[in-house]
Amino acid sequence: MRKNQNINKVNFFFLILFLFLNSLLSLKSFKKVDFQDIKIYGSEFLSKKDIVKNAPFQFSTRLLFINTRIIEKELKKNLSLANVSVNRQILPFGLRVQVKTRIPVAYGEKIFKGEKISGFIDEEGVFINKKYSDRDNLEPITIKVYGWQENFRKTISSILIFQKNKELDLLSISFSKNGFLTLEEKDLKTIILGFNTNLINSQLQIIHNLKVELKKNKISDKIDNIDLSDPNNPKIKVFKP
Repeated sequence: MRKNQNINKVNFFFLILFLFLNSLLSLKSFKKVDFQDIKIYGSEFLSKKDIVKNAPFQFSTRLLFINTRIIEKELKKNLSLANVSVNRQILPFGLRVQVKTRIPVAYGEKIFKGEKISGFIDEEGVFINKKYSDRDNLEPITIKVYGWQENFRKTISSILIFQKNKELDLLSISFSKNGFLTLEEKDLKTIILGFNTNLINSQLQIIHNLKVELKKNKISDKIDNIDLSDPNNPKIKVFKP
C-alpha cells in the first residue's frame, strides 16, 4: 500500500511539473520578439539589421503570430539568398534564421528606377546586390554582366554554365535596353548574338567550335567580330591589313 502511495506521489509531482512547464512555454510563446531575439546562422556577413530591414515583421508582434513562411519568401527575394529557413523557438526564445547565400561567378550591373546598381551574378543568373554579398571571400572573377534583367536570368545562366564547362574565356555579357545580346571573348573578340535568346544553346556550341578551329589555325588574333544572330549563317569579320 505504501509503495503505491509513493508511486502516486511521484506521478502527481511529474504531472504538476508538466503542467507548470507547459504553462511557462505557453506564456513564452505570447512574448513579443525583440531585436536581440533574432539569431542568424549560415552567414558571417549578413547582419540582424539586414534581416530586419528586409523581413515583413514588427517587433511588436508576438512570437506565436509571426508568419515564418512570408518572412522566408521576402528574405530570399530581397537578399538574393539560395535558401532561407525561419523558425520560432521558445527555448532559447526568439527567431532562428538559417540562410544559404549564393556564390558569385560574375560581376553585374542593372538599372533600377533609373539608377545603376552594382553587384554580382551567381551561376543561376541571379543578381546579388553588392551590399548583401560576401565580398571578402570572393574567388577571382573576370566576367562582367551588363544590363541584367529578371527575364534574362535563364540566358545568363546558360552562358555562365557553358563558359565553365567548355572553358571559354568570356570577358563580358551585355544586354541592351531592348534585349540585344553581345558577348566579349578573349580570342573571338565581339560576338553578336542578337534578340532571339531561344537560339542560345546552338549559338554557344558554334562559339566553342569556332574557338577550337581558329586556335588550331592560329588566326584568332585577326578577328574583329563574329555575327551569330543567325546560327545557320555565321559571319566572321577580320581586320583588314
